[in-house]
Amino acid sequence: MIDWQNTYASIYRARKERLKPVIYLDKISLVDLVGIEKQKEAIIENTKRFLEDLPSNNVLLWGARGTGKSSLIKALLNEYKDEGLRVIEMDRDDLDDLIEISDQIREEPYKFIIFCDDLSFEEGEKGYKGLKRILEGSIEAPASNIKIYATSNRRHLITEYQRDNIGTVVSNNGEIHYSDSVEEKISLSDRFGLWLSFYHGTQNDYLKVIDSYFKEYQGDKENLHKLALQFSQSRACKSARTAKQFYNTFYKKV
Repeated sequence: MIDWQNTYASIYRARKERLKPVIYLDKISLVDLVGIEKQKEAIIENTKRFLEDLPSNNVLLWGARGTGKSSLIKALLNEYKDEGLRVIEMDRDDLDDLIEISDQIREEPYKFIIFCDDLSFEEGEKGYKGLKRILEGSIEAPASNIKIYATSNRRHLITEYQRDNIGTVVSNNGEIHYSDSVEEKISLSDRFGLWLSFYHGTQNDYLKVIDSYFKEYQGDKENLHKLALQFSQSRACKSARTAKQFYNTFYKKV
């Protein structure tokens, strides 16, 4: 059993059927995350409501890679761990075990975020059914101290194909009646009450992130930005992740 009073996060190891305590947390904070203010505001409000036993939602953070989705959840833990927030990270392949995890922690006096990173399912994968059961899809009421926060590049989480639209019709009044296949795939995302979308920002947004990493830089800022833009061109991406990689490469070299 985990001592949740002194353990703020754990990772589920399916092969050993146990939760592994996380000793070394990522130290990222909410103030470190630049350019996603609306997303931060929404998820902070939802998390505060969760901690205060008010109605709150499961959260799907979806969109472009490297835009801070996972970092935002890590930062939430650092911000609110002293207020009783805990995080359990689970791989998508292990989600059938989510019911057992829920049974283990639903009586604990802490609030748990089940963190599913890079969540998506290919055709034929059934792990999402375990997730659906915990997202209001079971005869048993969901545990009041558990929320699912998932990140994904896909809004509907499950691969969609053109053939899925066979059987979809539009009535005379314009109402869309989806095929059973489409309904099945949309229903999983619909169980997340809060959707937060993330996109690659502008060049100025990228440079703001660069400046946040180089707050103490006293050199030629114009040259720093030039190098940062050249680096982003080599990566073909101006994301927050690219900015962090530039920092890792050029810190104390410029």
